[in-house]
Amino acid sequence: MGKIKITQVKSTIDRPKRQKDTIKALGIRKMHQTVVHEATPQIWGMVKTVSHLVKVEEVQ
Repeated sequence: MGKIKITQVKSTIDRPKRQKDTIKALGIRKMHQTVVHEATPQIWGMVKTVSHLVKVEEVQ
């Protein structure tokens, strides 16, 4: 499995608690922060939940 780079591009203000918790579980604490994770089905599910708040890039 490859790695993916996840960057928060929109704020979590006025978002449901579930979306805020998902961003926190991905390890993102503030705007424009980037984290790298293995591309597992669990991580992809979390990314799908907050896809409107993040930008995803595949890392080689």
